[in-house]
Amino acid sequence: MKRFLYYLYERRLLRQVRERARPRHVGIILDGNRRFARAQGMADPRTAYALGADKLGEVVEWCAELGIPAVTLWGFSVENFGRSAQEVSGILAAVEDKLLHLADDPLIHRRRIRVRAVGKLELLPDSTLAAIRAAEAATANYSTIVLTIAIAYGGREEIADAVRALLREEVKRGRTVEEIVDAITQDEIRRYLYTADLPDPDLIVRTSGEERLSGFLLWQSAYSEYYVSDVHWPAFRKVDFLRAVRAFQQRVRRFGL
Repeated sequence: MKRFLYYLYERRLLRQVRERARPRHVGIILDGNRRFARAQGMADPRTAYALGADKLGEVVEWCAELGIPAVTLWGFSVENFGRSAQEVSGILAAVEDKLLHLADDPLIHRRRIRVRAVGKLELLPDSTLAAIRAAEAATANYSTIVLTIAIAYGGREEIADAVRALLREEVKRGRTVEEIVDAITQDEIRRYLYTADLPDPDLIVRTSGEERLSGFLLWQSAYSEYYVSDVHWPAFRKVDFLRAVRAFQQRVRRFGL
């Protein structure tokens, strides 16, 4: 009975969300894997990371159903390298498995979803890089939905990388110091961000109840709407996603103070 009631509630939410404009770009901070593992009595948290990785495909399907053209998922930060070697290897193994699956996933190809990864990718092991390249190559010609996976990612590092890339480009052009300084504008920096080809996220969702951005899409999120879900990421459901989108639709957006 409970499952049936959830089904009815989900259908009701879906109808409500479809009646109003949806976000063009949704960012999600995938938080709560370890807490989910503890709550479920899992001895090895890598099991939770595997469940969390499997959730990626569901989120893409939800976005496709709503006509949301871009989703960015943050599952591993630069700071996460400071965790135990066993935990880091477990997270990256789950990411690798999922990326390799996405490269051959019929849903990905039927929906024409482009998969890509952003972050300090040079910090990743070769096996993770190989999985990223496989998924990117298999979906490079698609554009219906862009699924961006932020891995070894930090918002401050992204901005620093953008400024460095801008400066290198200006130096290659033979510009003077004064000309280079004048070239450092907001619009120019934005051109070198990891997500330069995407609209800024309209909605950022964080799971597991934490009310902080933690550096996710720092530049791009200046005018994003935020939604916090108490549900741990591996247990995140379609109704939770629909609630987030509905909350976004109910807000009056103000691009300023």
